[in-house]
Amino acid sequence: METVTTYSKKSCCGKYELSSESESFLASREAVFGWEVQLDLYDCDEFTISNEEKIKNFGLELCKVIDMIPFGPAYTPYFGDNNEITKGYSLLQFIETSSITGHFSEGTGAAYLNIFSCKAFDAKAAEDFSREYFQAGHCISRVTTRK
Repeated sequence: METVTTYSKKSCCGKYELSSESESFLASREAVFGWEVQLDLYDCDEFTISNEEKIKNFGLELCKVIDMIPFGPAYTPYFGDNNEITKGYSLLQFIETSSITGHFSEGTGAAYLNIFSCKAFDAKAAEDFSREYFQAGHCISRVTTRK
C-alpha cells in the first residue's frame, strides 16, 4: 500500500498544514509494528561460531525460546574469505512474524545477531540463550521498538 503525504493550503503562519489523510497516517504510526533485538557477542566459542550445523540449530532453538515458528529452513552461506574480520557464516532464519539474522566472524570470535518480529518476545531470554549457546564472554544488547 503506497502512502502519499498531501498538504493543504498554507496556514496563517505561511507554513503548510498536513491534510486530514496525512494526519491519520501519522497517528497510525504510533502503533507498534514490531521489536528488534541486536546482540553483539564477543569472545564466543570458536567451534560453535564456525560450525554450520550449530548455527542452523541455534536458529531453531532460539525460535523455541522466544516462542516463534520457523518459516522454512535456515540459510547459512559462508563468505568473506578475503578478510579475516569478515569471513564466516551468516544466518537467515525466517520466522512467521519476520526473521532472525546473524553473521559470525571467525577472525574476531564475534557474533552479530538481529532478531526482529511483529510478535512481542522476551528480549532478555533471547540474549541469555544466545550468550550461553555461543559461550560469549561479553555481550552488548540493544532493543528497539519499531513503529
